[in-house]
Amino acid sequence: MKTSEIEGELLDRESVQSSLRQQFGLQADRQRVAPAEQGISEMLADLYRHWNEPLDDAVLFQWHQWLMQGRTDLRAIGGYRRHDEPMQVVSGRLDRPKVHFEAPPSSAVPAEMARFCHWLNDTHPAGAAPMSSLARAGLAHLYFESIHPFEDGNGRIGRAIAEKVLAQGAGQPSLTALSLLIHRRRKEYYAQLEAANKTLDVEPWLGWFTDLVLAAQRHTLDGLDFLLTNTRLWNRLRGQLNARQEEALSRLMRAGLDGFAGGLRWQVHGADRRAGGHGT
Repeated sequence: MKTSEIEGELLDRESVQSSLRQQFGLQADRQRVAPAEQGISEMLADLYRHWNEPLDDAVLFQWHQWLMQGRTDLRAIGGYRRHDEPMQVVSGRLDRPKVHFEAPPSSAVPAEMARFCHWLNDTHPAGAAPMSSLARAGLAHLYFESIHPFEDGNGRIGRAIAEKVLAQGAGQPSLTALSLLIHRRRKEYYAQLEAANKTLDVEPWLGWFTDLVLAAQRHTLDGLDFLLTNTRLWNRLRGQLNARQEEALSRLMRAGLDGFAGGLRWQVHGADRRAGGHGT
């Protein structure tokens, strides 16, 4: 969801969840899923299933095909860009855009991507030149975004590559809250990318990216703890709440970690203790 929001594309949460359940063979509502939600779900499912496989043009083209399905405004879907116009990364208003950097010309993209994929696969933990997972993920994302090989979707695919690298470093599929944290810090994110491309000094970028990944991992663990706490709380309160109380508690829990402004853990655990005391 957040990896698309960074690019300004808002997706329907229920449609994405339904599509993901379908991808993994789980029970899902038979609702019609829009191409954007279907595409991001297919890419995430493929990333989860094939996290340890090498990266090549075929994988990247398939991801792009999924993400861009239904688009009629692009010249190349499921392939690298071919247009003659400069590929510029911009932000801000349409009438006053800020140009962060200009990517290599389209004619250079195939060769640049061949070098990128060779480097990425070579630095795999089992490759010929393995390197630190965090450094590899940060460099891979920066390297890919600097080439900007597609007409659109480069940010989402670049973040998927970072997730793939982190999973390979962990030795298992491990989707984190990386896109969520980038979405929250997107001004810093674009500023760091721009600085790294202008100065060619990657150390500040790697330091920033490492802090981001660690924060994303902490957020993921907090989210799992929140989910487990909620499950235990519901089990203890089962049969003790009326319909209105259940709806109120459900709405509070749906707000998630960020909906409580620091009071979440105390409130949930406090309610949990009260429920436990009532039953003794």
